Amino acid sequence: MSITRTAKARTISLMAAAGMIGGAFLAVPASADTPGPRWMNVAQVTRAIARQGYRVVEIEADNGRWEGEMIRGYRRFEFHANPRTGRLTWIRRD
Repeated sequence: MSITRTAKARTISLMAAAGMIGGAFLAVPASADTPGPRWMNVAQVTRAIARQGYRVVEIEADNGRWEGEMIRGYRRFEFHANPRTGRLTWIRRD
């Protein structure tokens, strides 16, 4: 009977270790970047884009720029914006 308990304890230990390793990978964001030190903050870039005639509905820092989705009229667009000026550098209708 001690062999069965040892095998069961070993299986449980391996499962716990696998869960901890898997959990460590889930704790790290997959592709989200953090804004740089001289970047405009979300409110500033949202206002800059609003001055260009759009309403931002989603925004995130990614690949060294702000990117997200915005609306003008009834049309939805994807965008990239310069992180220091808020100027739109790429727009595509969604």
